[in-house]
Amino acid sequence: MKLQDDDEELLLALLNSAPVERGRTLELLDGEPGARFAARFGGTGSDRERDRLRRMRGALHGLICDAPGAAPGLEAALGGAALVPEVTPAGFRWRLEAPEHEALAARAAFAWAETVERAPGRLRACANEECNLFLLDRSRPGTARWCSMATCGNRMKARKHASRKQEA
Repeated sequence: MKLQDDDEELLLALLNSAPVERGRTLELLDGEPGARFAARFGGTGSDRERDRLRRMRGALHGLICDAPGAAPGLEAALGGAALVPEVTPAGFRWRLEAPEHEALAARAAFAWAETVERAPGRLRACANEECNLFLLDRSRPGTARWCSMATCGNRMKARKHASRKQEA
């Protein structure tokens, strides 16, 4: 399946839609913010769609973090989505068929599959255990560890420095 231009952006936005602030997990898919999130990527923002997105986010978090039993969660979150070949004069392409409330979550799943195939090991959780965000490492050596160098990277390096200083 050829990804839509914003499917990778959808994937990262969905993965990062439950950030931790001051020790509390925020839910960005609830209410009006969740409806705006869905609309930004062509969804309807309905309660059913946002529920499906939350389920997909949980399944993808589990798969990326190697949680046991994550694959059945993805299967359940995909619901009735299917890829159907569409024949054109230039060959064929894959078209996503899914109920309206499942399509956005299915696009995120297919974007995940494409990303892990194209860039194995590059989609991962932030190395800060207090963070709930994910990153797609686009660096040449593939060694990025934090969702943001300005926040988590800086915090982790400052902690490490303080720990070394305390030991000395």
